[in-house]
Amino acid sequence: MANIEITENGILVVTLYGELDNHEANGIRTNISSAIFAGQVKAVIWDLEKLGFMDSAGIGLILGRMRDLAPFGGETLILNPSVTMEKIFSFSGLEKNIRHCTVDQAIGEIGGVLHEQ
Repeated sequence: MANIEITENGILVVTLYGELDNHEANGIRTNISSAIFAGQVKAVIWDLEKLGFMDSAGIGLILGRMRDLAPFGGETLILNPSVTMEKIFSFSGLEKNIRHCTVDQAIGEIGGVLHEQ
């Protein structure tokens, strides 16, 4: 399951829960790519703290959206992956995109406005 929000600064926050498989990834992919190609998104934050399982479709989902965002000069941050997921992202060359912080801290790092709580 996923919760997808766009902040007023054009930062797309994707919070993933439970398990992410191919079927789930396809629906998420469509929503995020549409927002990117519509010019609504300058960065994507993937919050994986509550994600218990992700197969190769999940890695492809994140890598593909990074590719979609690249022509727009957008940033991607991957928050709080499990130890196993972090190793997979590191093998994929994404260690520079990994953060262990809150969504608000990541938004601040990208240069957005922090959510009011």
